[in-house]
Amino acid sequence: MSSDRPASPDQPHRTTAPAGQVPTAPATPESVRFTRAAALWTALIVGFLILIVLLIFIAQNTASPQFAFLGWRWSMPLGVAILLAAACGGLITVLAGTARIYQLRRAAKRDLMTRR
Repeated sequence: MSSDRPASPDQPHRTTAPAGQVPTAPATPESVRFTRAAALWTALIVGFLILIVLLIFIAQNTASPQFAFLGWRWSMPLGVAILLAAACGGLITVLAGTARIYQLRRAAKRDLMTRR
């Protein structure tokens, strides 16, 4: 006779592996790897959500004030002007970061050459 109690219907069925074999666990969410396709899919969803928010922002800010910069004068919708300013700020940040990465790579390359 077995000393195991019968399983209740709400508990999962437990199986035992044959003698000498290690039981394998069923696939769990922790064992599923994060793939590049999953990262791409997530990035696309986030990108589309940001695009929707930006389109709403532009649609709600359609007033066209006058702008002046270094003698140039022009008029454009306020939403477009703010987004253009943000994009220019992002480009300046990318340029500064690129210069810093280039500087660090040159220093690392020099350090590698001196160690040889």
